[in-house]
Amino acid sequence: MLSEKSRNGLVLTAILASVCALTLTGCGTTQKSSGKVASKKAGKVKVKKGGGYYLDDGPMDEVPDNLLEIPDAEPKVEKLASGPNKPYVVFGQTYTPMTQLSAYRKQGVGSWYGKKFHGQKTSSGEPYDMFKMTAAHPTLPIPSYARVTSLETGKQVIVKVNDRGPFLSNRIIDLSYTAAYKLGYLEKGSGRVEVELLLPDEIERINLARQNAGSPIGEPQVAAAPVVTEKQETAAPPATVVAQADTPAPAKQETVSGGQAYYLQLGAYQEASNAQSYQASFSLNWAHRLPSLEVVQSGNYYKLFAGPFNTLAEATQVVEEMKSMGTSSFVVRR
Repeated sequence: MLSEKSRNGLVLTAILASVCALTLTGCGTTQKSSGKVASKKAGKVKVKKGGGYYLDDGPMDEVPDNLLEIPDAEPKVEKLASGPNKPYVVFGQTYTPMTQLSAYRKQGVGSWYGKKFHGQKTSSGEPYDMFKMTAAHPTLPIPSYARVTSLETGKQVIVKVNDRGPFLSNRIIDLSYTAAYKLGYLEKGSGRVEVELLLPDEIERINLARQNAGSPIGEPQVAAAPVVTEKQETAAPPATVVAQADTPAPAKQETVSGGQAYYLQLGAYQEASNAQSYQASFSLNWAHRLPSLEVVQSGNYYKLFAGPFNTLAEATQVVEEMKSMGTSSFVVRR
């Protein structure tokens, strides 16, 4: 039999092993806790109490005040890494990453991670930079790119997936500090999102739109103007509805257009009332730059469009103007 001293040693060893398991490198291995969040002040972003994220994590004491100006990740079709895409086990659960780019779209809770992991190596080997547009996901290929949409605000960002996590059952993605800030859920610590993996054909369209917009090679690229061909559901020609600020137009079904006009997608909402509320707001604040506004039902979403614009350059110019005012949008063909 083991002596009392030996038994105590084994218990101590077990406790230390448990503590180590909770401090593994990676954004999803720590417990959620209340802490500090950023509050913008003149010149810098200070911190205040509130919100929530991972234990001992949070923003820096001072962070840049131009986070909205940081461009989204520039999507590319890259060779997938070997190590990060092998099956792995965390907390007794086996995760099997995707080994090729294929259709993926899922809704759930998104969270974010910050200074605790800033500068540490991600699963891809790159250092984590909380001020870049990146994300951690349990199974999406590394590296890959995803469009993340806030189901609460309708805002969208494009991030590079270069890390693993989160490993809490109710969360589907961990965004960088900046990505969460741009989606609008930084202070809450988490928010309802939809994650969509970008496939090669869409990546090609996004980059073609950037080239057509005239961004010089070697300079920062425009991140808010990908061109997306809308999936069509009916065969009737569309009738543009001009929204009035006091009486938002009802949503209509997504339709096929014979032309190839450019529109801005301003948001995608699960509730028609939310879409109509934003429609009224944009009618008041952006009437001088937006030709017309319409809410279109597409599947389970109510999408808010502005247009049509005659050229991609004209649409992209408005995207940039809205971006400078803290409003995200992107170009679609309809």
